[in-house]
Amino acid sequence: MRPFVHLHVHTQYSLFDGMCRIPEMVSRAKELNMPAVAITDHGNMYGVIHLYKEAEKQGIKPILGCEVYMTRGSRFEQKTKERLCHLILLAKNTEGYHNLVKIVSKGFTDGENNYHKPRVDYDLLEQYHEGLIALSACIEGHMQQDIINHNEAGALRTLKELTRIFGQDDFYLEVQNHGLPEEALVRQVFKRWSQEYDLKLVATNDYHYIHRSDAAAQEVKLCISTGSTLDDPSHFRFSNDEFYMKSGDEMAALFPDMPEALDTTLEIADKCDVKISFDERHLPQFPVPPGETDETYLRKLCEEALPKRYHPITDEVRQRLDYELGVINQMGFPSYFLIVWDYVKFARDHDIPVGPGRGSAAGSVVAYLLGITGLDPLKYNLLFERFLNPERVTMPDIDMDFCYENRSRVIDYVTRKYGADHVAQIITFGTLAARAVLRDVGRVLDIPLNEVNRILKLVPNELGITLDKALAESKEFRQEYEENELVHRLIEYGKVLEGLPRHSSTHAAGVVISAAPVDDYVPVQYSKEGYLTTQFDKDLVEELGLLKMDFLGLRTLTVMGDAVKLIKANRGIDLDIDAIPLDDPATGKLLTEGDTAGVFQMESDGITNLVKELAPTHFEDMIPTVALYRPGPLGSGMVEDFIKGSHGEKEVTYLHPLLEPILKDTYGVILYQEQVMQIASVMGGFSLGKADLLRRAMGKKKESILIAQRQDFLEGTRKNNIDDEIANKVFDLMVYFAGYGFNKSHSAAYAYIAWQTAYLKAHFRPEFMAATMTSVINDISKISYYIQECTRHGVKVLSPDVNASVYMFSVQGEDIRFGLSGVKSVGENTIHEIVRQREAGGPYTSLADFCGRVDLHVVNRRAIESLIKCGAMDSFGKRRSQLIAVLDQAVSMGALLQKEEASGQMGLFDLEDEPSVAELTYPDVPEYPIEMRLAMEKEYDGFYFSGHPLNAYKEALQRVTPLSVFFAEDRQQYDGKIITIGGLITGRRQVMTKRHDAMAILTVEDYTHSLTVVLFPKTYARYAAVAAVDAAVCIRGRADITDDSVQLLAEEVTPLGQMKDRAAGPVRPSATQMRQGMAAAPGSGAVWHAGMGTKLYIKIPAHLERSNLSTTIASVLERHHGDVKVYFHLMGSRRTILTNECYWVTTDEALHQELQALLEPHSLVIK
Repeated sequence: MRPFVHLHVHTQYSLFDGMCRIPEMVSRAKELNMPAVAITDHGNMYGVIHLYKEAEKQGIKPILGCEVYMTRGSRFEQKTKERLCHLILLAKNTEGYHNLVKIVSKGFTDGENNYHKPRVDYDLLEQYHEGLIALSACIEGHMQQDIINHNEAGALRTLKELTRIFGQDDFYLEVQNHGLPEEALVRQVFKRWSQEYDLKLVATNDYHYIHRSDAAAQEVKLCISTGSTLDDPSHFRFSNDEFYMKSGDEMAALFPDMPEALDTTLEIADKCDVKISFDERHLPQFPVPPGETDETYLRKLCEEALPKRYHPITDEVRQRLDYELGVINQMGFPSYFLIVWDYVKFARDHDIPVGPGRGSAAGSVVAYLLGITGLDPLKYNLLFERFLNPERVTMPDIDMDFCYENRSRVIDYVTRKYGADHVAQIITFGTLAARAVLRDVGRVLDIPLNEVNRILKLVPNELGITLDKALAESKEFRQEYEENELVHRLIEYGKVLEGLPRHSSTHAAGVVISAAPVDDYVPVQYSKEGYLTTQFDKDLVEELGLLKMDFLGLRTLTVMGDAVKLIKANRGIDLDIDAIPLDDPATGKLLTEGDTAGVFQMESDGITNLVKELAPTHFEDMIPTVALYRPGPLGSGMVEDFIKGSHGEKEVTYLHPLLEPILKDTYGVILYQEQVMQIASVMGGFSLGKADLLRRAMGKKKESILIAQRQDFLEGTRKNNIDDEIANKVFDLMVYFAGYGFNKSHSAAYAYIAWQTAYLKAHFRPEFMAATMTSVINDISKISYYIQECTRHGVKVLSPDVNASVYMFSVQGEDIRFGLSGVKSVGENTIHEIVRQREAGGPYTSLADFCGRVDLHVVNRRAIESLIKCGAMDSFGKRRSQLIAVLDQAVSMGALLQKEEASGQMGLFDLEDEPSVAELTYPDVPEYPIEMRLAMEKEYDGFYFSGHPLNAYKEALQRVTPLSVFFAEDRQQYDGKIITIGGLITGRRQVMTKRHDAMAILTVEDYTHSLTVVLFPKTYARYAAVAAVDAAVCIRGRADITDDSVQLLAEEVTPLGQMKDRAAGPVRPSATQMRQGMAAAPGSGAVWHAGMGTKLYIKIPAHLERSNLSTTIASVLERHHGDVKVYFHLMGSRRTILTNECYWVTTDEALHQELQALLEPHSLVIK
């Protein structure tokens, strides 16, 4: 094989057109006996460390570089249009690597153009050329473009400039041969120049994919990048399939007259020798007061906080503090803690809500004393070693939650304190996952969307599913792949492209703070939002020794902060949310009853049912909930064991007495990672640091490490006189549960927020729900749901009112007032003007008064019309029709009055004691019909306040499936099922098919949700008259539910009113559903025996789980109170829920008859 090294290479991180996966590319280079492998992606360095690590791992030299975009002018000059040219830069040594980082970074931060392309100029090359090699690049280079355009004189000027900057020995003329005529012309000129100017030629192949066979898939990728299809004759594509990773022999065949150009690649590879260090740390130094070091100042702050946090200060507290400070000092992290303390203090000092901590940091007493976390780790038995382990030398990781509206203020503070060039956010990459890649490729192949969706539904709905795994697991998917030629092509392209990065974005929370400017260490760019951002992802940033901190925006903290302000304004109570009772009975009752709408992390059906079964009475009872409600524990039987243990329904046993103190609180279940560590420490004699290493090894299930760890564990248990058989069983148990174990520190912190929100809701429901609705002001579906919840609990949500509303939701007594920001055509400035004038001059008395006082340049006629139509001026005591009739007159009078006041003139009859606004004469016109008023409210508010068009159909709606089932966690179970819904048609769009047949897409709404309903041509032709906007209809159709869309494919549309005459009771499930329900029902039991049994099971069919049936049944149960426990068995989600004690019954015949009237036969089982 001819010796050769590729020096012009585009990996997967050339996001637009690159397809080379780095591990496969390095392996291929080894197969081809190449001594080195390079990376030169377009304009960025996203992949250089990945290439470096992979090459080192496979024993081949890495060459780190970039193909930069060059501008002929200044990078600071913003041009509307220019053709950028290319230049290859390779790092010879570590200095060259750092200079390359600077050039690439400044290309983005100084030179990014309107098309988001970084631009490098010759001044930048001049400043940072040391340690770099330059190649003239492909035919898109400056010189090449001039040669192609017959401007050899201009090309020579560029040649002289580049040789002057890089020197004769480090600038090379690059030649390529992909069969393009332009390349032949350039080769001819460069061959002549190499002799005339004593410059060396270097051969490259500019490859973008590894194998020739990948060319077709790369063309598909280009179509994905450009939003085009393969059928589009003008779609962007490469000239041919020659842009692959060729062997040395193939390259030699392309350059028979230039063998020296191949030898040059080896010369350049020998020159390049970059060493990247992963052992350095670049932590910023916190500016401490004079006379202090970071170590002494950290201790001083902790000592000052001790008497405030701990009373009395016990030996345990003192020893833990000394131990933690010793570890922190030993590992060199005092400044880290001071930096976090400082920005958390800034947030608290500026009334920015801060969370109680998240992740393992809640296990640190130092963090607790500094106010970084809010839970006492000693009280809740949280381990410091889970956070910072002297035996595992990694950077600490303190993640902080801030109010999401003010998170940016904290980041801005840090940026000001340490310098704008010392603080950066972190890049992340969106990848083409299995479903996403099929959707993208389907569009490129112009496969109809409904056909793509049909294929997608055959892919198992698993986290991290791949196409190969889907083919192995799904018989139907594999069958389509094998039998359908188009699907086979779709999946084949998908498999080649799957997992490739598609775009870059900014990590949701990560922020880097560095000792020197960030681009001294890693390349940077600006995010779309204008923030300085690293070009390396969070893992690489940490490996390279930079300090990463997570600043998370948590909506719930904003809700709590707003609720506390509303409580102060409405009730005059200064509530300290961190001083609430942790055993409050009303809070426990609210959670046990499942009243969890708006409660942090407790809103889903599944976790609500879990909380009801756990029946918490204290905050500590909530800690396991966060840990239990995850896929692993839910599927392992842990949850059932825990619940039965908590209710005394199962005897809790322990393999060894030493386990009881550790597992007593979790009823024998190893629920937390900290418990694994404690078992290893207590039974096996491990230090907690070593126990943390064991926990990590168990979580990763690395067999070789586990064998060695088992031996260490057994040695320790033998010293404690524990039998090997028991010790092995305990070790196996730890290995099993370690995969499911959860961080107790994180669980405790988030359970605390859940308890706080539940407390606010239990004691200050109007304020809490107003704050909650404000936080989702742009989500009409969620607000509808919360309004229904408020109504159900007797809290009225009042319509907007110019004399009562503010910008967002507010509270009046025990009612919630809708904010003006929800009104169409009423902007922020308009609202501020309305509120400002009201606060200055008192309530508005009439439309004339309103128009005379507000600045009509800010509050225009359109805004006033919206306010009238939505009902925000109903308090003036006039009909909306009357207000609209005089609107133009009122605006004119108001404008005239304001003009006179501005000029200092007085009206002819204006007297000091007379009102300044003449009253309007309102015509005696009838009010708009209720249907029209409701339509106005919906149009201008997004909600109905004067009533609801569906109120007349409440009985009928109880017989159909509520739209909420389409948006629930378990909605996937309804896909493909025939479902009957009811609601109001609020939108209809008629479209033409390719065959020119008319079809319609409807928007149908019920009380809480809206759903897209598709009427295909035959169905539309039959039901077009019924399917009209504002019609209340009943629609029967097939649910079509995918990852990102939910719709109903209609088969029948009838007026909802026609259901009134049907027999009472819910829609009956089909015989098939009944059989499925019987199969999924609880174990055998008697159907009904009056006065017997201790448990009553009531089966609820899947399609009625979210209907009002359970409420109806509950009212029946309350009338027959007794000692028999009642369980609802939900057949769709296959969950069994114990009801609250107030619904337990006496199993008499009267109850039997009432329930039978509501339910199918065999729906009641007594055990």
